[in-house]
Amino acid sequence: MRGQRGSVTVAAAVGAVLLAAGLIGLGVALSWGLQQFRAAERSVEVKGLSEREVPATLAIWTLMHGDADNDAAALYPRLEARNAKIAAFLAERGFDAKEVTVGAPQVTDRQAQEYGEQGNRLRYFGKATVNVYTPKVDAVRKALGELGELGRRGVAVSGMGENGGVQYVFDDLNSVKPAMIEEATRNARESAQKFATDSRSTLGKIRRANQGQFSISDRDASTPHIKRVRVVSTIEYYLQD
Repeated sequence: MRGQRGSVTVAAAVGAVLLAAGLIGLGVALSWGLQQFRAAERSVEVKGLSEREVPATLAIWTLMHGDADNDAAALYPRLEARNAKIAAFLAERGFDAKEVTVGAPQVTDRQAQEYGEQGNRLRYFGKATVNVYTPKVDAVRKALGELGELGRRGVAVSGMGENGGVQYVFDDLNSVKPAMIEEATRNARESAQKFATDSRSTLGKIRRANQGQFSISDRDASTPHIKRVRVVSTIEYYLQD
């Protein structure tokens, strides 16, 4: 009986030792795993910028003219005749017929307007527009400087606005998009690498990335035909000790 009791006591002691060793080993493993997890979670978020100046690829030009008369029927032929003169002016400067849209005249009866001022104004006011939609941006800019010729032909163009009634557009983003994304990513990595070096860390793989949205704006008010394309990418990198 005593031998059996001794064997049980020894077995229990050995079991307790093994259990304790196992718990210690588990604790060490959990601690190491937690440290590795925390190390893997260390990261830095940076932004990378890319900008380009590009020429506009499209011009949308609106030429508006108007006239007034007490006889509505007399307005239409005058407006149509001026439309024809504007179309001829544009054709002489190399614009194709498919690039030019001549709008129908619109006539308003001022007396029919409830809150309109009467005074000595002529009763009917008519207006018409000719629109140019073209990739010939340089030709539009050149024609803007020759509008005096229309005045000599008896056509006064109104409503020209700050940029001469022209809207300049850049519609070829795909031609610059890949290179700009690459540049923004490279700039972001350079910033992340500098941070890692300063913090005595090693730069790891990308944890997450946001390409960012492209924006297109005029370079400045005096050169609306030159566009500034811009994108800011946000990238987060892992850091390692």
